[in-house]
Amino acid sequence: MTVRGNDRQIDNIEFNVSDIARSKAFYAKAFDWTFVDYGPTYTEFSDGRLSGGFTTGEPVRPGGPLVILYADDLDATQQRLLAAGAQISRQTFSFPGGSRFHFIDPDGYELAVWTATSSA
Repeated sequence: MTVRGNDRQIDNIEFNVSDIARSKAFYAKAFDWTFVDYGPTYTEFSDGRLSGGFTTGEPVRPGGPLVILYADDLDATQQRLLAAGAQISRQTFSFPGGSRFHFIDPDGYELAVWTATSSA
């Protein structure tokens, strides 16, 4: 978990996964996340700002809250995700304030990536 003091901000996200090594490989390739292993059923990830964990301690349960990541270059990020094995579940769309797309990770979780620029 991250250092306390960021009242009412996301502190940690935990994914139940079927294969920690596969999840680590996917997120390392797509987003350059780093990892610290805490035994065979848990690894902590960090994107440089936010931390969370992958665990095999519970069944995989796709769905839940939508986790949204930010990217300066939406197109390049989408290409990295496709190269890592993601499926695009919702093509890029514009909204007031930016653009985003949704993707499905190897365990079926849907996440989104947004940027502050419109896709026009």
